Amino acid sequence: MADRAEAAGDGTASNITIAALTRAMGSRLDLRYVHGEEAAGDRELLGVGDGDLPLAGHLNLIRPNRIQVIGDYEARYIAGLSDEQRDHLVLEMARTGTTMVIFAEDTCPFPRMPHAGDDPLPVILCTRTSSHEVIALLRYFLQQRLAHFEVRHGVFMEILGIGVLISGASSVGKSEVALELISRGHRLIADDAPEFARIAPDIVRGHCPALLQDLLEVRGLGVLNIRAMYGDSAIKGGKYLRLIIDLRDHNEPSPVPDDRLNGRRGESEILGLRIPLISLPVAPGRNIAVMIEAAVRNHLLHMQGYIAGDDLRARQRRQMGEDQQEESIFHIGGPSTTVPNPDPEG
Repeated sequence: MADRAEAAGDGTASNITIAALTRAMGSRLDLRYVHGEEAAGDRELLGVGDGDLPLAGHLNLIRPNRIQVIGDYEARYIAGLSDEQRDHLVLEMARTGTTMVIFAEDTCPFPRMPHAGDDPLPVILCTRTSSHEVIALLRYFLQQRLAHFEVRHGVFMEILGIGVLISGASSVGKSEVALELISRGHRLIADDAPEFARIAPDIVRGHCPALLQDLLEVRGLGVLNIRAMYGDSAIKGGKYLRLIIDLRDHNEPSPVPDDRLNGRRGESEILGLRIPLISLPVAPGRNIAVMIEAAVRNHLLHMQGYIAGDDLRARQRRQMGEDQQEESIFHIGGPSTTVPNPDPEG
């Protein structure tokens, strides 16, 4: 499966049709078609060169949204327009790039649609949901659905509640250690080719491609269905990426500096975001699964502000300070008098 991961490379933002968006969010938002259902399967949300337009928001004709959401206040204004004015409004939305219009709070003052001009008319839907909730849910869904993504070779798992990418050469034993971690109660997200998308300025989320869902390839055993073998609790749909564990042969140089107190810690860039990285040397006799668990636990302590190496340094400084204080007190007392050793053997 590694060949597919290397061939996949980086991904650009995909598009989505109005019909697909309605199917995905229809039950959550109770979306119902009013006009244009027959064209929804062919209409894509983003047009050519429209990637920088706002995706969803309240009615705005100056900087139009791809999805214009109309609440009760705007609906009352539209209801007071004449037929010609309403037709002009629809044609203006079509000209400025609006793909669909959602009337919230169960309002819809568009009893009919004008004849299409040079630009396709927006698809009209309605919902009982409030306009603010519609916008919030659509923005969250579209931000993840249309985000740029990147494929990284490795095994992506949930370990101790955080998303951890186990990376390394194809023969270093990533799948074997992943299988042991699964048997210890941790969960598999994706093997071989997890996809990562930056869904917020400081968040990269990873998930499994549909083709590889639930599957783990282990040398000598072939492809295993982890869900069928270990149950639903062994699988996680997706997770925010918080840590990368890089497995390296102990004879290979480390990609990050080796600090005896703090270990091999560094960072790796994914989609422009710096992700903490820990490099673990792999050698015969080392229990890599236990080391990965320990690395994750130590990383959680780092996130809380505790670093064991710094704690040791602080203890050494305190000890040196106490020794110097005792030495200064000893000299302040003046010249010492020689005391015979009470031990005659000494």
